[in-house]
Amino acid sequence: MIRNLSALVAGIVFGLGLVISQMVNPAKVIAFLDIAGNWDPSLAFVMGGAVIVTFIGYRLVWSMKKPLLGETFQLPQKREIDAKIAIGAVLFGMGWGLVGLCPGPAIAALTFGGGKAVGFIAAMAIGMLAFELGSKALSRNRG
Repeated sequence: MIRNLSALVAGIVFGLGLVISQMVNPAKVIAFLDIAGNWDPSLAFVMGGAVIVTFIGYRLVWSMKKPLLGETFQLPQKREIDAKIAIGAVLFGMGWGLVGLCPGPAIAALTFGGGKAVGFIAAMAIGMLAFELGSKALSRNRG
């Protein structure tokens, strides 16, 4: 129960941060990404803050033997960059640049009824399903 409650609080704080910083505003994000045009650098402060929080958070995690509310940390183990990661990063960046939304802000934008966010999440779900089905089909064909 306490784990779910803490996850809910963390999600609410994260979502509020996305809304307050305007990361849920596609026009603001596209203006930030448009460095050759009418560039709006204000989201650089959001990213800088995120880097600082992540830096401090990882230092705290690495200094602890186990999480406060769990038995083990769930940290990424994979260190190499393969084609799947590279292609996924390119697709993520293209999608973010085209519509000004990425998954977290799109979910947060649902709270105030963003029609664009609904379309984005539907497209994302279809893409995830297509990837899952394609991966299973490739695995079966390889034996």
